[in-house]
Amino acid sequence: MEQVSSLATLRASTDVLFLMLGAAMVFAMHAGFAFLEVGTVRKKSQVNAFVKILTDWAVSTVVYFLIGFPLAYGISFLKPADQLVAESQGYDLVHYFFLLCFAACIPAIISGGIAERAKFWPQVIAGAIFAGLTYPLFESLIWGKNASLLQDIFKSLGGAEFHDYAGSVVVHSLGGWLALPAVLILGPRMGRYSKTRSNPIPVSNIPFLALGSWILAVGWFGFNVMSAGHIDKISGLVAVNSLLAMVGGVVAALIAGKNDPGFIHNGALAGLIAVCAGSDIMHPLAAFVTGGIAAVIFVYGFHIEQEKLRIDDVLGVWPLHGVIGSWGGIAAGIFGQKWLGGIGGVSFISQVGGTLAAIVTALASGFLVYGLLHKTVGIRLNEDEEFAGPDLTIHHIGAYPEDSVR
Repeated sequence: MEQVSSLATLRASTDVLFLMLGAAMVFAMHAGFAFLEVGTVRKKSQVNAFVKILTDWAVSTVVYFLIGFPLAYGISFLKPADQLVAESQGYDLVHYFFLLCFAACIPAIISGGIAERAKFWPQVIAGAIFAGLTYPLFESLIWGKNASLLQDIFKSLGGAEFHDYAGSVVVHSLGGWLALPAVLILGPRMGRYSKTRSNPIPVSNIPFLALGSWILAVGWFGFNVMSAGHIDKISGLVAVNSLLAMVGGVVAALIAGKNDPGFIHNGALAGLIAVCAGSDIMHPLAAFVTGGIAAVIFVYGFHIEQEKLRIDDVLGVWPLHGVIGSWGGIAAGIFGQKWLGGIGGVSFISQVGGTLAAIVTALASGFLVYGLLHKTVGIRLNEDEEFAGPDLTIHHIGAYPEDSVR
């Protein structure tokens, strides 16, 4: 009996270590979000990008601990510390840490869309609502304690539950579609569009943009592979599918984007976003195709958004996360089929249904939250503040302080 107990403790400890390593990798992705935004915005907005990402992370940590995780999984940490580690070596705690990294992606995604003209504290409030309520409620319906409420409907309609292994829809699509109302309500940056023409604003730092993409790409293997939750469920298929989807995105963006470095580095992210949902059931070649299609969607989707629809979404988070995350959910229903080399057990109808549910949830919540903030405290800097830039207006220091020393 003692040996059995020791083996059980060892297994529980191994699972805790496995998930903690995954959490650390996904936590590091938030540095990627920060550098991607810093490299894309102008110099007068770089400090703001760094501070927004870190602040949103801190606030998300608190609200997801107290509200979000209990809401999604029915597990509360408001008990003595000895009880928190009494079973499974504190596995629930590190599981919270891992899933917090997913929840905190929501305000980090939105941050890139509203960059350079948004007030600071209203966005912190919005991020707290999304990480503490909107995201956990939807998470509970797909992965958590209330999954049967929605999944039973999908199963009855399509013959299988909605499948989202690592969050193409639950995380990325939701975050991207939440960002759209904020971008629309804010309106474009000063000078971005005139009555007759579009005036693209150049990025400030390609190396920072590239660094952000690389950090995100490396951390993504924790995002996808460690979504197994337990070490005995780890799958090499998930790792290789993530790799090939990323590469498919790079190659497709290289061609469709005509060797533009911004498209190439975002193409890698497009592939990774798209493969999250079906990374455990697709054939590697299908993952490559999924990533390639995702990159093409981003290249042309970004152009349509910016030039045809005249939506000033600074990092293109709506096409990158919202539209491509939705494509990822649907792609799992296509390439997960056995006749296309997949493992099966997935329904195209259910995948479309789950994807549409995320879009409706995000748009409703986004317009409600940002609409209320807009009508009450306001969400946009005034013209003088925006002209000076959020770094000086909000934080009272620029990214390169010595430049102001005479």
